[in-house]
Amino acid sequence: MSFVEYGDTIKDGDTAIVFLGHESMFPVKVQHGTVTQTKYGVIRHSTDLIGKKYGSKVTCSKGGWVFILHPTPELWTMNLPHRTQILYSTDISIITMMLELKPGSIVCESGTGSGSLSHALIRTVAPTGHLYTVEFHQQRAEKAREEFREHGVEHLVTVTNQDVCKNGFGVSNIADAVFLDIPSPWEAIGHAKSALKAEGGRICSFSPCIEQVQRTCLAMEEYGFTEINTLEILLRVYNVRTISLQIPDLGKAAEDNSSIGFDSSNPSNQGSSCSNLQQGTVQFKSGVPLREMVGHTGYLTFATKS
Repeated sequence: MSFVEYGDTIKDGDTAIVFLGHESMFPVKVQHGTVTQTKYGVIRHSTDLIGKKYGSKVTCSKGGWVFILHPTPELWTMNLPHRTQILYSTDISIITMMLELKPGSIVCESGTGSGSLSHALIRTVAPTGHLYTVEFHQQRAEKAREEFREHGVEHLVTVTNQDVCKNGFGVSNIADAVFLDIPSPWEAIGHAKSALKAEGGRICSFSPCIEQVQRTCLAMEEYGFTEINTLEILLRVYNVRTISLQIPDLGKAAEDNSSIGFDSSNPSNQGSSCSNLQQGTVQFKSGVPLREMVGHTGYLTFATKS
């Protein structure tokens, strides 16, 4: 099993996603002889998972059922164990595009955190690229190495436990892009410039506060970066549902009555006039925004090495 190469069959040791519904799923490590409890009953790994195809519908002990999905960076972002605050797909998508990443790209990242962005970067640069990710916290760095190994991508990533603001990324003049998600990114701009290739490399810094953005932009200018710009991505989700609306009365009934000599002033015709003018309803699909919208996550500042 690998997060960058699709496999058909569930194997012992795989990480799989148990899908109960769009708002309910969780990861599980498949192990022979192990069971997993769900609200629909027990899933027995030996008989219900191992050897089955990914995407299979599995019946639990209480008669309910779940789907077993192959892991992807998007699914992992929604289900990973949080060791830090993470980046979600909304920001990840614009980061990978604006950094101009592709298979074969070399990327430097700090900090690794929970590995949400790391998995997306690895999938983007695979199979010939490489990610150099730096994590200040030793336990988080060790856990990240363990997850990359379990997810079959350890050959595409190098995890380093050090302070990027003091010691840099450990590479020089090879990176196509650098990503910073640290409290004081302006202190790492010089090391980012050293890690980037001679010309044209891209850098992105993620910061939740505008004061951090201001200091980072000043540092980028000081080190000669160009095309500096800052974005904020806001996501608004719409629910598609069926609604009923009245058909408007455009006066057609009145015109039809007049064309056949209908006399509304006649008391005997007043009842039929009311019934003819009654409006019907029609059902159709409509997009309705959610009552609450995810607001500010952070500012993304991009620049190019000149």
